[in-house]
Amino acid sequence: MTGPFFEPVGTCCVMKVDLLRAITSSVGSKFKILAQALATLLLFYPFMLHAETDCLSCHSDKTLQDAAGQSAGLDIDKFHASIHGSVSCTDCHTSIKEYPHAEQRTTVKCDTCHADQASAIGGSVHAKANAHPCTSCHGDTHSIFPRSDARSAVYPLNIPRTCGTCHASETLAKKYGLQNVYATYMDSIHGYAVSKEGLLVAANCMSCHGSHNILSHKDGKSTTSRGNIPETCGTCHAGVKDEYSAGVHGKMVASGNTKAPVCSDCHTAHAILQPTEATFRMQTTPICGSCHKDQLATYRDTFHSQLGLLGGYVETARCWDCHGAHGILPASDPASPVNKANLIKTCGRCHADANASFVQYQPHANPHNRKMNPALYYTRLFMNILLWGTLSFFTLHTLLWFIRAKKEQRKSRLAAEEKHD
Repeated sequence: MTGPFFEPVGTCCVMKVDLLRAITSSVGSKFKILAQALATLLLFYPFMLHAETDCLSCHSDKTLQDAAGQSAGLDIDKFHASIHGSVSCTDCHTSIKEYPHAEQRTTVKCDTCHADQASAIGGSVHAKANAHPCTSCHGDTHSIFPRSDARSAVYPLNIPRTCGTCHASETLAKKYGLQNVYATYMDSIHGYAVSKEGLLVAANCMSCHGSHNILSHKDGKSTTSRGNIPETCGTCHAGVKDEYSAGVHGKMVASGNTKAPVCSDCHTAHAILQPTEATFRMQTTPICGSCHKDQLATYRDTFHSQLGLLGGYVETARCWDCHGAHGILPASDPASPVNKANLIKTCGRCHADANASFVQYQPHANPHNRKMNPALYYTRLFMNILLWGTLSFFTLHTLLWFIRAKKEQRKSRLAAEEKHD
């Protein structure tokens, strides 16, 4: 490059100093400070450009390597297009004071400019995960783009792949005791929306875990802590969160009950399926039954459950078909779908001919509970007595018949032996 800004220090600089003195002396005191700042910038800008030109004269060679064999070159076009393209080299490489400089590689301290982000990482699970956690996620410092740029490693559609660099590694999984959640996420409804549909609004890793201050799910301040999961999921699923919060489960969580079910208990954390999928429908009953054991036992005795178990029929009524999925209310609540006043409508979703007699059916009738279901209790007792009595009678009858048969066989054999003698 040539021109007045790239001339060596000497006559040109002396002329500029004289010019700047003339400028500052010609303005009033009100603008003197501004004029002096402008004069200083004009005086030293050539040296700044000299420094950048000197750095890039060598490092623009993409094949350049240092003594350790590591790349020391960079892509000029990417660098100038990146967010650091306007930053001076020595702003980051502060140990380099002169040109040419000794061959050395020092760690760049990102916290010089990004203090808040560095502080957040320092208290996160990634604090000691890598020698340089910033570049692990954002990539090469010379080609970092805004997160709104599709070339960025933290662009919404690229985040799963960026996080998967570590969380899909078997080596790192063994070292840090991690689960390979990348594969399950990519097969989930969220992963499909990101990788196949390209939806920027679809939930990615950062949507749930955050970006810099990522904490363990055991930490109460973590976005994935049990108590915070409804709010985290509600960031996208606002309508569902409102329904859940109004239901019995949401109220239990709000009251501080740590055992109350949250979103991830029913939908899991990473392998989230479309609710209309057969696989999801088939697994919902055992999920509900993991808490409601008595209700699961009585449900398994019903036609609904037997049909589902024998043929895997996915349209058979499951728990949430009757009780609702998110805004679950007690049967005593007038708004509950299993309230007596609403049963005809609820059952009528599947059974078009449902009427007052039809809804007398008890889906959770317990034949072991005499107080709640006396008729069923005594019917079961009678049938059991009849069954065991019948089996006992015929077992005894068969045993006595067997003994008699053996005696008859013995008599016949002795009679045959006497006749032969």
